[in-house]
Parts: sequence; structure tokens; C-alpha cells
Amino acid sequence: MGKIIFIGFGLFDEKDITLKGLENIKKSDKVFAEFYTARLMGTSKEKIEELFGKKIKILSRKEVEEGKIILDAAKNKNVAFLTPGDPMTATTHVALRMQANEIGIKTKIVHGVSVITAAPGMLGLQSYKFGRTTTIPFPEKNYLPESPYDVIRQNKENGLHTLVLLDVKPDRLMTANEGMKILLMVEEKRKENVFTPETLVCVVARAGSDDCLISAGYVKNLSNKDFGEPMHSLIIPGKLHFMEAEALVKLAGAPKNIIKARS
Repeated sequence: MGKIIFIGFGLFDEKDITLKGLENIKKSDKVFAEFYTARLMGTSKEKIEELFGKKIKILSRKEVEEGKIILDAAKNKNVAFLTPGDPMTATTHVALRMQANEIGIKTKIVHGVSVITAAPGMLGLQSYKFGRTTTIPFPEKNYLPESPYDVIRQNKENGLHTLVLLDVKPDRLMTANEGMKILLMVEEKRKENVFTPETLVCVVARAGSDDCLISAGYVKNLSNKDFGEPMHSLIIPGKLHFMEAEALVKLAGAPKNIIKARS
């Protein structure tokens, strides 16, 4: 049997990979990658292949979920599977690892930088004060995604912050503005005072890039602001420690009154 090495790309471009990740790629017989969980907006398949010195086959979500292509290759070869961020933050990757384990294929993980830790750090928020992470999918006909609203409500009830990831489609990446608009639509329907124009919200844009941007303020002031190119993420703060409130003011431009209102 061969081996599957799950390798995290990091946040923005091909240079975010760790030295250990690069070393394992160069030793691999075949290299696969996925970009349905996130995109590396600062690079291309050609640049990645040039740096790694390997041809890369990009797999769809369905191909990763089915697992057959990677598992068949790993029966007698060492296979690298590259993922944005950190490999084990996606359930499809965990499921693939379990499939490999069940048929005797060894696995290895080379971790990468993830927005789950990067976004809080950029804003000065304490990572241990976050509750469940959620993702806002694009609405479809007769479907308005309400589960992210529920996660935010539950986290707020516990005084916890919420990291909100935004949908990734082959031809479209959700912006922070679209994410806020969807949450406001759910608020209009539910009227539970979870996400209103007066809600404090944080935006992280292009984490890991040289022109990364962070911004904090009330929804009414940020919902129409131009944050530039994706990838974007939202953070909905819960109960702020005074140092967190000061960090949002000094680092992300939040209104100073949140320091007095932090309790």
C-alpha cells in the first residue's frame, strides 16, 4: 500500500505552503488538489506546478467525496492531496482519511495556516472565545439559508464570537456584502434581533496577502463598503473583553463607543 499525505496550502498563494509541505510534495508520486473549500486568489495552477515541479490534478467536491481517484492512486503510490488552509478543517477531507484507513492506506497530515486562526488574530480577538464556525451558502429558489443565523444566535447567547465563512462556487465567490445582506434577510423574516443594522460586525478580506484588509463597525455602515477582491470572511463578535474591544477600535477602525458598551 502507498500513502496519502494531506497538505495544507495556506491562505493566499503558492508561497504559503510550509517547507515540510513542499518537501513531501516533491517526494510524492502523484499530486491532487481541491479548490472547492476555498481559493488561493494570489496564484494559479501554472504557478503552483512551477514551484512544486509537479503536475497537479484538480478534483471536484464530488470526486473527493467519492474518494475513488485518490484511493486508487494511493494503493501503490505516495499521493499528495493539497487543500486550501489546513487539511482537516473540512469534513470531506476527514471522510477521505477515514476511507483510506479502512482499506489499509496510510495517511499523514502536514498542517497549513487556516483562516480559522488567522482571521481572529488579525482582528485582535481571542481564539478561545469563539463558538461554532458557520458558512453562508448562496440562496437558491425558494431557499433562504437560516442555519448561519441560528449558529450566530447560539454563540451570542453564550457570549462567544462567530466566524462566518462565505460560499465558494466554481464561477462565483460570495462577498462580505452579500453575506451581510443574506443575514439581514433572515433577520427580517425571523425578527430575533440577532443580526440587525446595529449589529457589530468584522470583515476580513484577502487574509495572507500583502493587501489584506480588516474592518469593524456596525452593519449599517459596512454593508455597502467596498472591501475589494475575495476571499472574504465575517466575524460576529459576542461579549468582548476590554482588550478585544480596544483592538477592534485601534486595528480595525471600530467605533470607540464599543469600548464602553463591551459588557
